[in-house]
Amino acid sequence: MDNRAIARLLYETADLMEVAGEDSFRIRSYRNAAGVIESHPEQISSILKDPARKVTDIPGIGKGIALVLAEIEERGSFERRDEMLEKYPAGALELLKIQGLGPKSIRLLFETYRCATIDDLERLCREQKLRGLPRMGAKLEEKVLRSIANYRQRAGRFLLSFAQDAAAELTGYLSAPGIEKITPAGSLRRGRETVGDLDLLVTGPAAPEALEKFVAHPKCQEVLGRGVNKASIRYGHESLQVDLRALPAESYGAALQYFTGSKDHNVALRQRALKMGLTLSEYALAKIENNERMAGATEEEIYAALGLAWIPPELRENCGEIEAAAEGRLPALIEVANIRGDLHMHTTETDGRATLEEMAAACQQRGYEYLAITDHSKALAMANGLDEKRAIEFAHRVREMNSPGIRIFSGIECDIRRDGVMDLDNDALAELDFVIGSVHSYMNMEAAEMTDRLMRALQCPYLKVLGHPTGRVLLHREPFPFDCDLIFAEAARRNVYLEINASPERLDLGSAMVRAAKAKGCKFVISTDAHHPRHLLNMPYGVLMARRGWLGPSDVLNTLPLAEFEKKIHKK
Repeated sequence: MDNRAIARLLYETADLMEVAGEDSFRIRSYRNAAGVIESHPEQISSILKDPARKVTDIPGIGKGIALVLAEIEERGSFERRDEMLEKYPAGALELLKIQGLGPKSIRLLFETYRCATIDDLERLCREQKLRGLPRMGAKLEEKVLRSIANYRQRAGRFLLSFAQDAAAELTGYLSAPGIEKITPAGSLRRGRETVGDLDLLVTGPAAPEALEKFVAHPKCQEVLGRGVNKASIRYGHESLQVDLRALPAESYGAALQYFTGSKDHNVALRQRALKMGLTLSEYALAKIENNERMAGATEEEIYAALGLAWIPPELRENCGEIEAAAEGRLPALIEVANIRGDLHMHTTETDGRATLEEMAAACQQRGYEYLAITDHSKALAMANGLDEKRAIEFAHRVREMNSPGIRIFSGIECDIRRDGVMDLDNDALAELDFVIGSVHSYMNMEAAEMTDRLMRALQCPYLKVLGHPTGRVLLHREPFPFDCDLIFAEAARRNVYLEINASPERLDLGSAMVRAAKAKGCKFVISTDAHHPRHLLNMPYGVLMARRGWLGPSDVLNTLPLAEFEKKIHKK
């Protein structure tokens, strides 16, 4: 069992313990261990199998968790989890994904109505039975029904990062002499926040052998189909559907364009081809009258034959990119190489997994010119958030360790309270170089109330960035509602940057919001929200969201050289 699967068992057990109302310290110990395991660079199972090593040597793994890990390695589960699943069915875990319900509400629903599944919950809402319970009402019923609809819409989807890891593993597994190219297509290539399945294209004389090897992969749960040029499998414990297609070199570009999509982009492109007397398929671009082949080996030659500049995959959503390509208006999109610093990260001072010095060294290894250390403020008590005194003292520590190799700015991720007031007073915030304001609580507010809250936060004279602005957690929590036009316009007016949070679980702002904010005059930062040095590697996901939002380097603050960056953040 890999680290991700082990962490999932621990997280789920902690969730069930919370539903049961058990001791918060034990719940936190499972969650903390899950976080450690998820980010550990070596597979835990390898350590457990080595008699000469101990998992307790890993910081954050105690003797109790070590026994749990040994039991997971032996039989794929552990006693505490089994006890929880006897008390509450596995469906309770699914209920936790419904926005508007917390562990106490789920326990109450189970004890009152034996509500154990999404279907049970939907029926209770439609029968208006939630409103008869304490702290529930008609508005909650409506919200839960909306959340159930959203949940069902995203069911069977996977995080972009998971799909990328799967593609990388399969590419390495299939690479061999006689294989020329293995390329992901579909939603993954376009950089969508989540994907429903994975398309891989393979070319070369050994492509038929790759199909045979593909269906024999150790993580293949089920072979869905096997033909001459295509095979489909269910991959891994998560049962991601993966399709592998073997292609002749002369059709590679046509197939790559076709299977990359999006559907709407392809429809518009085919309509353009038809107007030119051409037909576009996954095999080639050809003349309708005599089927004479015009292009197909590369995407570039296909777009050129249609009178278009090559369109980056991230833009292929039929949102004006074809018209822009025809008129020479495609933007020069931001690239990972343009990023000169990371501006949102946490250390062991609050809930991070590495020290200030370790995070700074990791940023320096990535070639950054600068970084900002932005630990949590006091409202996040479970994260050991900083009060005014600790924030100022920590800022002095940050400044004292600055070296010629990399510039370190003192900052904070300051909670935006329910009333819109910042969690630390202005005197403390004035001592810091870089203040991010974020919403971490009371996310169930109505749109008008949340808009007022954010508007008040934007009035803080020391606020530099609005962090993960919609509060979404992909496949788990929907964005909280607010008047985007009003907030984006006010952020632009006050020179407050909007964060594109590169954490694969957030990717907040998403591409549609990025475009809307840019239209209002907003500027952005792309940051990883790293809690461990490994999380710094997530920066490309944030850059993908920026590219999908049509951003260039000049739209993003942390593409600036150090001297220009410093002038910008000290100018309000």
